[in-house]
Amino acid sequence: MSPANPLESLPLARAMRESLWLFPAMETAHIIGFSVLVGTVVAFDLRVLGLSKSISVRALARHLLPWSVGAVVVIVPTGLLLFLAQASELLNSGTFRLKMGLLLLAGINAIAFHTGPYQSVARWDTQQTAPFLARMSVAASLLIWAAVITSGRFLAYT
Repeated sequence: MSPANPLESLPLARAMRESLWLFPAMETAHIIGFSVLVGTVVAFDLRVLGLSKSISVRALARHLLPWSVGAVVVIVPTGLLLFLAQASELLNSGTFRLKMGLLLLAGINAIAFHTGPYQSVARWDTQQTAPFLARMSVAASLLIWAAVITSGRFLAYT
């Protein structure tokens, strides 16, 4: 029986489905990368919300950004491989579409934060309360990422 989606006919997609170790290895790498990304986001967001005010927001951002970028470098290709193996099923899944929409929303929120409230970070870098919009943005970030995690877990069981 041929796959319903042409992407699933690709040799790499077949290998993902047929190999005993390839799918679990990619899933493990994806989850580890995602854990690192969410960990960096949570650490930064909590700092902007007011925890550890003695730590410079800018210094923390500089420290965490390479970890975030590295995590994305792992997440994107492993996620694409996982998608290829089950493209038809995932494209028909409301949970998958929700997760992708939430990831888009997280990206939009991050861009809005960095092009908006973060532009004035020099004024609230240490020992100051971040502006209301900055705090609302990172609070939304925490909620969005919790929803991404929840939808991702639901994907495993639907």
